[in-house]
Amino acid sequence: MDTVKTFRQLVESGMVDEDLRRELVAMRQEDLRVRQEFLEAGELGGPYVPRMEAVHLENAARLRVLIAQHGWPAENIAGKDGAEAAWFIAQHAIGEPEFQHQVLQILRQAAAEGRVPPWHAAYLDDRIAMFEDRPQRFGSQWLDDPRDGRVRPWTLADAEQVNELRASVGLEPLRAIPGPGPDLPADQSERIEKNQRWWQEWLAGKGWRRA
Repeated sequence: MDTVKTFRQLVESGMVDEDLRRELVAMRQEDLRVRQEFLEAGELGGPYVPRMEAVHLENAARLRVLIAQHGWPAENIAGKDGAEAAWFIAQHAIGEPEFQHQVLQILRQAAAEGRVPPWHAAYLDDRIAMFEDRPQRFGSQWLDDPRDGRVRPWTLADAEQVNELRASVGLEPLRAIPGPGPDLPADQSERIEKNQRWWQEWLAGKGWRRA
């Protein structure tokens, strides 16, 4: 297949499975809808909200079934938005180390074949590295800094080469990392640290790292 075909050309050729594409897009939209609901209620930014976790688990379970039926829902069978939705669902399967590792290998192969953009694998590679308490390669994962509250990237494996690595997978240069800001009030700093401790313990409980 000519990988530069537009989505419309793929649909017209009968190669894109429209039912698959629509289901994946709907799953992503439900994730975003629930997230927005909790964001508006001020319930995000702390421990994992059980209902949000339930959406992620349900979507991941369904994605497993779809992979078994169709292989990875790459652009050539699910369209650009369907493939991106599948990546999004896998990226949010944060409580399932084995599944995310499996998907990373699948995405690397699909990217090598030109069936998904290589940044799909890069983002998941970074997320797994962060969950396993390892430096990230592409600088896609950012966290609140408890010292001043500013958002900065999780530890970079090679700060000097990060933009070259990003370019190799189709990503723009890393956005500017904020310089030091005024120290947060002690209660706000402690809130961030407490939240990060909660997530570290949660990740350890799921098998990502040691407590």
